Amino acid sequence: MYESSASPALDAAHLHCRSLQQALGRFRRDGLGRIAEWGGRLAVVLPAGGRLLAAGNGGSAAQAQHLTAELVGRYRQERPGYSAIALHAETSSVTAIGNDYGFEHVFARQVSAHGRPGDVLMLLSTSGRSANLITAAVTGRAAGLRVWAMTGPGPNPLAEAADEALCIDADGTATVQEAHLVAVHLLCECFDAALAPAPSTVAAHRRAS
Repeated sequence: MYESSASPALDAAHLHCRSLQQALGRFRRDGLGRIAEWGGRLAVVLPAGGRLLAAGNGGSAAQAQHLTAELVGRYRQERPGYSAIALHAETSSVTAIGNDYGFEHVFARQVSAHGRPGDVLMLLSTSGRSANLITAAVTGRAAGLRVWAMTGPGPNPLAEAADEALCIDADGTATVQEAHLVAVHLLCECFDAALAPAPSTVAAHRRAS
């Protein structure tokens, strides 16, 4: 156990790390199954021609865009690129929609334009209370998309509006964001693992050849 030092900065750093460690422990206990399920689902949807749409505000926007980049590019293993769009990255659309329809609709309008039944919509929010994300979730579900949310502590409005949610049990915004980044990487890890052929299949193929 860490004992307080004479350095307020060092104490703050230790407290931050302890909060993150505790949040990740709860996530490992309660959330890994959901992430594995999501990775498996994406491994069905994306190779079949489906699409992932993702959005967030502020730091959550950066993490949503990181997720789409890993899917269009790659995470670890070499594989085809898959269709994934970060809705907040389309600055002309975001500003035009915000100007004409209001900021609440900047993502929902794009969901209506790009989403198709069976696609996946991923929404990230530390608070779970962003009106533009909640509106996007409602629009996505009505259009037949599967809506997933990564949020801070639940219950919250975004988690309730989504089909499924991963709620990080942590008090600090930074801690939630850091746990979301881990979740994004694990989602990519699970996606790649679900795409890879089972070892028995690989062995059988080698024997046949």
